[in-house]
Amino acid sequence: MTASSIKELGLAAALALGAALTATYSSAEEGRAIPAPTLDEPAGAGLETITLAGGCFWGVQGVFQHVAGVAAAVSGYEGGEQRTASYQQVSGGDTGHAESVRVTFDPKKVSLGHILQVYFSVAHDPTELNRQGPDHGTQYRSAIFPTTPEQAKVAKAYVAQLSAARAFDAAIVTTIEQGRAFYPAEAYHQDFLTQNPTYPYIATNDLPKVAALKRLMPDLYRAKPVLVASAAGD
Repeated sequence: MTASSIKELGLAAALALGAALTATYSSAEEGRAIPAPTLDEPAGAGLETITLAGGCFWGVQGVFQHVAGVAAAVSGYEGGEQRTASYQQVSGGDTGHAESVRVTFDPKKVSLGHILQVYFSVAHDPTELNRQGPDHGTQYRSAIFPTTPEQAKVAKAYVAQLSAARAFDAAIVTTIEQGRAFYPAEAYHQDFLTQNPTYPYIATNDLPKVAALKRLMPDLYRAKPVLVASAAGD
């Protein structure tokens, strides 16, 4: 199939293509069935946010935009200072920032535990240290940035649970980093997966993750993604 013919398929068919590609790529793209957390937050009132880092933010954002109960997923940078929160500087790997996604969700529709289950199961490979797939550097590290002590407690307990259960073939290297500020990425990085489904990097590394979400967690999957552009009224 040529690139031009793939482009005519649109996002829905591109996701189907991602499912077909899944068998070809690594376990990070294939996803992994893992147990839900035994410790979770109670469903509180109002929306909640947590920031998650796991490689290039295009794929992480694309996955969470397809999770039912997520109100917004914004690509950005967290872990460093505001003055270095730009793609050009973060790409150097020495700013302390990680490419991250701020996930805003309704805990009455999707719990923090399920958000973390998606994160560990299909959004990235938590056993890769300072890398993810073809991307290398501390800016691609696996990291959770909680916004509350309760989030940190649930995240730490889940890492311990998955480690004890030997849910992965190698040790989980995910860090839990509190007290950091999130800085949204440049506009051209937002909604990148949805807007560029035939981009080779997306087709190879990220569409299979969305397909894995649909396959492994059908109750959490929604076909229509929640987009940053739509939330902004564009």
